[in-house]
Amino acid sequence: MEILVCVKRVPMVGGKIVVTDDGQDVDTRMSGFTVSPHEECAVEEAVRLVEQHGGGVTVLTLGPPAAADQLRDMLALGATRAELLETDGREWGPIATAEAIVAAARRGGPYDLLLFGNEAADTGDYQVGVRVAHALGLPCVTGIKNLEVTVADTGASAQARREYRGTEEIYDIPLPAVVSVKEGINLPRYPSLPGRLRAKRAAIEQSAPPWSGAQWHPEGLRKEQLRVPVGETKRAEVLGTGADAVPALVALLDELGVLS
Repeated sequence: MEILVCVKRVPMVGGKIVVTDDGQDVDTRMSGFTVSPHEECAVEEAVRLVEQHGGGVTVLTLGPPAAADQLRDMLALGATRAELLETDGREWGPIATAEAIVAAARRGGPYDLLLFGNEAADTGDYQVGVRVAHALGLPCVTGIKNLEVTVADTGASAQARREYRGTEEIYDIPLPAVVSVKEGINLPRYPSLPGRLRAKRAAIEQSAPPWSGAQWHPEGLRKEQLRVPVGETKRAEVLGTGADAVPALVALLDELGVLS
């Protein structure tokens, strides 16, 4: 079976978020980049399915030339083919992103299964997979935590499971289909050294879809400005050294009500 997995280059979490001077974007010049955790699990799930049923895994991303690094990371996990839809670094909205993926899927397919992460780690749109499924006329299930594929002479099908408000929902769907998975569906493998070497030498197919920024804000919505929410501040105070700090420590404990 042939599987297409769509991933996104996102900034690594844990660092300080800085907004550009014009307030329109997040300044990522000092950030490291990775793939969204949901999408890394999607790649792992695709590799496992191919190991079970045969076939190949194509990993695709829409992003700047530097996003080739993330594609090579996914090749090191076991993907067999990579395609970069190259942009100039501007953020594409979910409508334009879905259109570019649909064109690539039609050009490079047919695919038996299209896998997405449930949402991107940066924008959290939850839209791209659903829009791709609608455009291709394929069944779509989202938020999946367990996926089983059956291949028979009469055709292939999948059973997808997810949790909703404490209840497990089970979907039986024919393939081809679009499935978005959540982190925790599996534990992604650690790339081996041979895998990294193969990924480093692998060719990455590239194309440049036309910019479609007009679709960034559907229904007349417009982004005014980004701002970083004010977080909690912490401070530390040195009360003294050795025995000299005891009076100040006792006073602080009394102020906190510990001694009362």
